[in-house]
Amino acid sequence: MTRQSFQFPGGSTDLYFAGGFSHLKDITDRRNTVLITDEQVFALHQKRFRNWKVIVLKAGEEYKVQATADSIIEQLIDMEADRKTTLVGVGGGVVTDITGYVASVYMRGIRFGFVPTTLLALVDASIGGKNGIDLGVYKNIVGTIRQPAFILHDLVFLNTLPVAEWQNGFAEIIKHACIKDPAMFRELQEHSVEYYRKKKIPLCKLIQKNARIKIRIVQADEREQGDRKLLNFGHTLGHALENQYELSHGQAIAVGMTYACRFSEELLGFRRSEDVIGLLDQYGLPAYLSFDHKKVMKVLKMDKKREQNLISYILLERIGKGVIRQIPVDQVSAMLSLI
Repeated sequence: MTRQSFQFPGGSTDLYFAGGFSHLKDITDRRNTVLITDEQVFALHQKRFRNWKVIVLKAGEEYKVQATADSIIEQLIDMEADRKTTLVGVGGGVVTDITGYVASVYMRGIRFGFVPTTLLALVDASIGGKNGIDLGVYKNIVGTIRQPAFILHDLVFLNTLPVAEWQNGFAEIIKHACIKDPAMFRELQEHSVEYYRKKKIPLCKLIQKNARIKIRIVQADEREQGDRKLLNFGHTLGHALENQYELSHGQAIAVGMTYACRFSEELLGFRRSEDVIGLLDQYGLPAYLSFDHKKVMKVLKMDKKREQNLISYILLERIGKGVIRQIPVDQVSAMLSLI
């Protein structure tokens, strides 16, 4: 196991690469720690939770809401959790998001960490300090930015991950390649989901590479005033689609990246849209979706990146070079209706 400490403006995070769940007891005091997981993870890995205090949530994005947070807080009160308590989210992005959110507000903030169990959580959701919940179709509209004390990687959890969840995670990996790493884009073109599922060493290297890409961006811009916005490539439209059309996060972001590429053609002369679409298809992700433009625009207008009548949209100048452009809401609507 390799431990590396990363400093952010709002605090530091110890990241334990290629670790194991058995090391958790060395990172946090079992007596003052509460694990938060969901029914699916708990059922598959019940033995790992022995001798820990555990709160088990219903699984799914639809439970990433204030009512679930309230239920967790009520259980923490029953457990007499205090300011010395550490919360550890053991699960995918929903679990890590809501664990960080509850830890940020319970008793005005307690220590927390993550054991991400999905590819998506390993390369994206667990990193960067964004914690939050949804309200109706509005994703992550309530939340905080607060860094976890630690993130522990145990890739054994991936052994029980269905193929659809691998595809989900690769959407964020493809995103990172598009905005920051042309060499990784080429590497992905040479392989497939099945390759990385079977080849543990290349997978481990790929996860660490993606984690470091996101960490570097967040270290430079924790509060999303500048380059951290690049991590929203595909997310502006994707978030507007995800809950309305019951898509997985990866599916929604994949469609969002396709449309962002088409916008990049129109506004920046980008010429590699077909390569991006081909890579999405190679990893089992959709490029297009039939949707109600007016309905989606209603949600998109409430995107956190909108300022008055402008939306910070992430486009591509080239593979590996994402850029931020302020686009009028009306122009976004017009371009969407033409694709």
